[in-house]
Amino acid sequence: MEWIILLLVGIAAGTLGSLVGLGGGIIVVPMLISLGTYFSGFADVSPQVAVGTSLLVVIFTGLSSTLTYMKYKKVDYKSGLIFFIGSGPGGILGAYVNKFFNTTTFSIWFGLFMIAVSILLMIKEKLPKMKQKTGGKISRPYINDEGEQKIYSFKPVPGIIIAFVVGFISGLFGIGGGALMVPAMILLFMFPPHIAVATSMFIIFLSATISSITHITLGNINWLYAAILIPGAWFGGRFGAIINTKLKGKTVVNLLRAVLIIAGLKLIYEGFLG
Repeated sequence: MEWIILLLVGIAAGTLGSLVGLGGGIIVVPMLISLGTYFSGFADVSPQVAVGTSLLVVIFTGLSSTLTYMKYKKVDYKSGLIFFIGSGPGGILGAYVNKFFNTTTFSIWFGLFMIAVSILLMIKEKLPKMKQKTGGKISRPYINDEGEQKIYSFKPVPGIIIAFVVGFISGLFGIGGGALMVPAMILLFMFPPHIAVATSMFIIFLSATISSITHITLGNINWLYAAILIPGAWFGGRFGAIINTKLKGKTVVNLLRAVLIIAGLKLIYEGFLG
């Protein structure tokens, strides 16, 4: 029974994570922590193991979705590598800071973070986009849905700083970091949404790889859980990327908002109860 549940969690995390560029860890981590309440086989999962195992799974979600987005030419590799200059070191630092959390503290903070992400997803399209400033920019052309060539651009230094914060949160909470990176790319750097999501998954793949190495050295991986989660996450990542190229995904995002709020409140409640 536990194996089937983990496989379904992997599929759901991979699909939703790839669809909106979140990576999938934001589903895997709370599920691994909460399943111990209902199934004895998950009773010994610590926050550190949940995060480490999640990041290992996120590698395969990021890789499978990136390979799919490559076919549709949606990935901005050069910009992704620039952002990775910040997210890589941030992920390593976050992985080390994670070891100072106990179960109660982790549940409360992760629950608050999930609710914050749901609010961000809710308001991101309503926020005014920042005006582009000239000087020191990296510009990229793209073809929109109407076949017109457009330009988006960003300044590398602010991008690297934001990516460092995203990488830190990724290593700390075991998520892909796209929950912050995608809105940042869209709102701050004027990335087209589809390119932002696809490039986010590329960054997530790189960052999760670095963070996972850190968690492996710290012994924070449950290899059996990972072996069951990874196949589901792999196929889910490809499926979510295909859906993203076909649909706007607003219905799925609305469902994700509700899931994040419910799961976040549940973790906060359990955290205060100890």
